[in-house]
Amino acid sequence: MKKHVSMLMILTFAGFVFINSSCQSRETGDYSIKPVPFTQVHINDEFWSSRIETNRRVTIPYAFRQCEETGRIDNFRIAAGIKSGGFQTVYPFDDSDVYKVMEGASYSLQVHPDPELEKYLDDLISIIGRAQEEDGYLYTARTINSETPVRWCEGDRWSNLYLGHELYNAGHLYEAAVAHFRATGKRTLLDIALKNADLVAEVFGPDKKRGAPGHQEIEIGLVKLYRVTGDEKYLDLAKFFLDERGHSEHRELYGRYSQDHKPVVEQKEAVGHAVRAVYMYSGMADVASLTGNVEYIEAIDRIWEDVVYKKLYITGGIGATGAGEAFGKAYQLPNATAYSETCASIGNALWNFRMFLLHGEGKYIDVLERVLYNGLISGVSLAGDLFFYQNVLESFGQHERSPWFSCACCPSNISRFMPSVPGYVFAADRDRIYVNLFTSCEACVEMKDQTIRVEQETRYPWEGDVTITVFPEKEDKFSVGIRIPGWAQNKPVPGDLYHFYKENEERVSLKLNGEERALKTDKGYAIIERVWENGDQIEIHFPMPVRRVLSHEKVGKNTGKVSFQRGPIVFCAEWKDNSGQVSNLVLPDDMELRSAYKPDFFDGISVIEAEAQGLYKGPKGEILSRKQNFTAIPYYSWAHRGKGEMMVWLARFQEKARPVHQPPAAGTQKKDDPWR
Repeated sequence: MKKHVSMLMILTFAGFVFINSSCQSRETGDYSIKPVPFTQVHINDEFWSSRIETNRRVTIPYAFRQCEETGRIDNFRIAAGIKSGGFQTVYPFDDSDVYKVMEGASYSLQVHPDPELEKYLDDLISIIGRAQEEDGYLYTARTINSETPVRWCEGDRWSNLYLGHELYNAGHLYEAAVAHFRATGKRTLLDIALKNADLVAEVFGPDKKRGAPGHQEIEIGLVKLYRVTGDEKYLDLAKFFLDERGHSEHRELYGRYSQDHKPVVEQKEAVGHAVRAVYMYSGMADVASLTGNVEYIEAIDRIWEDVVYKKLYITGGIGATGAGEAFGKAYQLPNATAYSETCASIGNALWNFRMFLLHGEGKYIDVLERVLYNGLISGVSLAGDLFFYQNVLESFGQHERSPWFSCACCPSNISRFMPSVPGYVFAADRDRIYVNLFTSCEACVEMKDQTIRVEQETRYPWEGDVTITVFPEKEDKFSVGIRIPGWAQNKPVPGDLYHFYKENEERVSLKLNGEERALKTDKGYAIIERVWENGDQIEIHFPMPVRRVLSHEKVGKNTGKVSFQRGPIVFCAEWKDNSGQVSNLVLPDDMELRSAYKPDFFDGISVIEAEAQGLYKGPKGEILSRKQNFTAIPYYSWAHRGKGEMMVWLARFQEKARPVHQPPAAGTQKKDDPWR
């Protein structure tokens, strides 16, 4: 196949979208189910639209500024000979942070033209192009310090794939290049990426240099280059890197930490570094969809069950331990020491969406939704300029959000993920539109030989009423599948890792053009098949009581404890709302729970209110119990008001709480309290 194809063909393969058009065709894809691109879904709700706009106005420019101030962009200037000096940052993979922010900026440009931002990218791409070596090699740490290399860059090129991360950097370069090309039609960054990828393809292969990336990512990027160019060598190279794992004939294996202990098709459980793992599973899904590799699919199916049934936090986070930023053993889900890295949540969302595209089952979107509304957006502040690297489920006041990190993978990853959120709302195959997520929006869906406009109206996640209106260009027979979330069917997650304390007897209801309709479900979706007319309307109601969630008995850290969920939102108790501490609280099973919407609290949130028991040590050391007001807030909103205690899992019984010494706050004591 030709190395490059014509510009017109590239635009076709890339699914290029002219940003001034209201309804363009869907991206040409390879999965049988195709996502409706984020450029074709215009969210106008009160929940996601503000976050996406904050990412555009605050997070992306802030991340670029941090990349400038911390020397990440200067590394390219120095490698290009524009500026003198040594390597400016700590890690040789810091180039990837720049690429990720560029990817996010490019996504933003696709839906929000910004000449100033586009000019900034043009100038930055020019610097990156000058930093690239003549044969396509692009890795500032070695280009700058070839004689006195920084850590992990000792030796020749490609000599430390385990920790040097040349290939990891390259993968993020490829993703940024494809995003920039789709946003602008300019080949500047794409040509840099293709030149680098051609070098990698010349160096690595079955009859060339053998090896696997220490940190998976290039596989995802190579697939994107294949989709843009149609050049099969990029797809072959992605598969080569996946198939190299676990084979020791030509090298020493990295082991479980990098999922290099067994060939990928033989792996059965999620082990090692969580981000590396889910990036690998995403790459396997992409390659499987393009090649029909059944062994890949069988492997990631097995691993998915291992994660969701045994290793998933209630927030959707993954990675139980900071030792290797890794998955723990089955049911090892500590709260106070949870790692649950923001990047891992992003990777978990990417992987689960691909699993849906492979199988068309709602359970994968159930997991994605849990991640999205909880463990992922908890990683960035509401203002968009403070971040969590790890997302604990319990704090004693030692945690606060950070403006940046020396290893800044999480902020830069947030900046690229947020603009893409609308692309997870809808999908379609030839005969069905899938409604995956619920948010007020308008979308243009290409199906069969027409464009179908779909509108959603809802106040989800705070309310459970959703109205979906369908506007086909012409009357036609097809089906609409509306995901019925597992939480609305008395099942918080697939499997039995978590369960509701009691079943909710109120059922999901559905109307079509005002008439009640029985739910006909298939793989987690309510299916309506008919000849659709312009303006046909579906109304669906998801009951949203406050639910008590309990863990599998093998999750020892949660024994005797309860968490709270309403709709897709997981809640936590924070010190600020609960007399200064929460570890002393007991929330018995018969306690009445109330939900209230607070429009002026954290940009508008629902809270859970109740009357809990507080345990205190009295003047003589005795344990005293008193009733006190209890408030829980959405987990994603914690740590915005200073340091203090926070807990997702709270005591159901007195022996699981920690009595505190100080008396209740002034004015809240009862007459028989010993402090009066």
